Amino acid sequence: MNIILLGPPGAGKGTQAARLVSERGMVQLSTGDMLREARASGTEMGQKVAAIMDSGGLVTDEIVIGLIEEKLQLAEGNGFIFDGFPRTLGQADALGALLEKMGQSLDCVVELAVNDEVLVDRIVNRAKEAAAAGEPVRADDNAESLKKRLIEYYKKTSPLIGYYHAHKALRSVDGLAEIDVVAGEIKKTLDSI
Repeated sequence: MNIILLGPPGAGKGTQAARLVSERGMVQLSTGDMLREARASGTEMGQKVAAIMDSGGLVTDEIVIGLIEEKLQLAEGNGFIFDGFPRTLGQADALGALLEKMGQSLDCVVELAVNDEVLVDRIVNRAKEAAAAGEPVRADDNAESLKKRLIEYYKKTSPLIGYYHAHKALRSVDGLAEIDVVAGEIKKTLDSI
């Protein structure tokens, strides 16, 4: 089973992906992790990625799709979780074409739906609690940065909700529920496919 976890920054995609990896043996494909791995690998592709990242440029969709293709060919497991990809309609089309070329398909897109104000409050409060406990806190876990990240998400990524709804692949769960409740809803969703 191949799925996408879709939702704004802080909605819990990484947390839920980790649970699916643990419980179902799925392989999480995080583009950020793949880019860091490629950069460190020293391969020809890794050198391209390093050069682009070092110059402050954005890695092209073609390179990201190439990295995903490599992962799909090498990884063994019970399906893939795309986390942080696709982010745009063009990337969604490219991913669909890649999966088709490889004889695979996308089974489900799980949207972690949230209320923005509640999400910002939750993340800011969690960051304050972590800081008070002496735990590391992301530099951008503050209201102003989160609001900017949400605007970027709605500009570039939220059109995917309509895109995947039109492809009859979209399922939505309450991303603000307790972690175990969200995991249970995702499990029910995936078990119903």
